[in-house]
Amino acid sequence: MEAEAAAAMRSEHPERAAASQSDQPERAGTTRSEHPDGAAAATHPEDPGKSALDEAATVFVGVRRQLFGIAYRMLGSAAEAEDVVQEAWLRWQSTDRTVVLDPPAYLATVTTRLAINVAQSARVRRETYVGPWLPEPVDTSLDPQVGAERGEAVELAVLLLLEKLTPTERAAYVLREAFDYPYEQIAAILETRQANARQLVSRARRRLAAERREPVDAGEHRRLLEAFLAAARTGDLAVLEELLAADVVSYSDGGGVRGASRIPVLGSARVAKYLAAFAPRFWPGAETEWVEANGRPAVLVSHEGRAVALLAVDASVRGIERIMWVMNPAKLDGYVRSRSGSRGAPQVP
Repeated sequence: MEAEAAAAMRSEHPERAAASQSDQPERAGTTRSEHPDGAAAATHPEDPGKSALDEAATVFVGVRRQLFGIAYRMLGSAAEAEDVVQEAWLRWQSTDRTVVLDPPAYLATVTTRLAINVAQSARVRRETYVGPWLPEPVDTSLDPQVGAERGEAVELAVLLLLEKLTPTERAAYVLREAFDYPYEQIAAILETRQANARQLVSRARRRLAAERREPVDAGEHRRLLEAFLAAARTGDLAVLEELLAADVVSYSDGGGVRGASRIPVLGSARVAKYLAAFAPRFWPGAETEWVEANGRPAVLVSHEGRAVALLAVDASVRGIERIMWVMNPAKLDGYVRSRSGSRGAPQVP
């Protein structure tokens, strides 16, 4: 499997596979020397570059899943994360790998810095986004190692709140909370002092804690979502208000394409009335399927075989705190592809 993936990566950009090793990006990892004389050693005299590139591809495939996980958590977009990982691969091909002492650390550094750059530009783009922006969901059920890393940092509600942090705070939080990187390594990746890395993580934790109450466990989450779905389909105001936290927020991300609400709806009474008014137009003829999105139960809603919404909630002991309707067709199509494993990138850990 890894050999096939490595070969696929080489074939994606054959012109880069043969690129000169002297054209180096700025080094982001530990190296033996600043300017070594030669490129990676070759053991195939008939094809001097083959062995080095095979080895590079094997190394990259081994860490690609984690690189995707870092980029996705930082950006909230699987499509943008894929672009970051692909750019990291291109840079890895053209890097003088003989001077890299720790390839996984080097690749994590390159990926994180690329993701910071994308996050900075994405913030500007999202200021002009039509309506509320929600993270692009991914199916985490297909990944047998989903529990291998800390799962909370991939939940949709957390990714939504991470948007309120600076890209550097976001990077520090993801590296520490999702992947348990030591502060020394976080500092090296972010080119800062270790004390400052600790402050970045601490600041991010405080801001998230101020915005989000302790979530319920998976069983209670599923129970609340089941009850909410039943009440939303029938427009039962009394049950809806009972399920919702007093200051609940409903977000509908249509990306300007679907007829979703272009402003968040706030408060239990207003949200319940909004859902009751919404029900007769949306639910007749709808098919629902229980799925997993970002480590939590969710509901995929379809009309005539076409996905029209992914419904997810964030819940605490007070009830449902956030309702997230992902209705943007591009994000839904990406989620459906992630369920079939045909996206082309590894699933999020």
